[in-house]
Amino acid sequence: MHEPRKCSPTCRKFRCGRNALIYRRGTPWCRWVNEPCDPSNCNYAMCVARHLLPGGICGETVRRKTTDRKPEEDLGPVIKVRGKTFRKIGERELF
Repeated sequence: MHEPRKCSPTCRKFRCGRNALIYRRGTPWCRWVNEPCDPSNCNYAMCVARHLLPGGICGETVRRKTTDRKPEEDLGPVIKVRGKTFRKIGERELF
């Protein structure tokens, strides 16, 4: 099964918010804390495509779970409207 992966500083979409990422002997290095770069614990780790999830997980490796619902199950409480909202929408009840 396809498992979500941790984000890697070697990804071409990865960026450092402090602009402190350099490569020392092929290893991603953070000049800010003077340690190897670890996106899961860094507050300044970013993804250009906005796919970085909390905990340093790459959002491109996560699969969505979908469920089939019947329309009857989705109906919640009925909200009655009046006044200006009624004139704009044209319905007395919203679901």
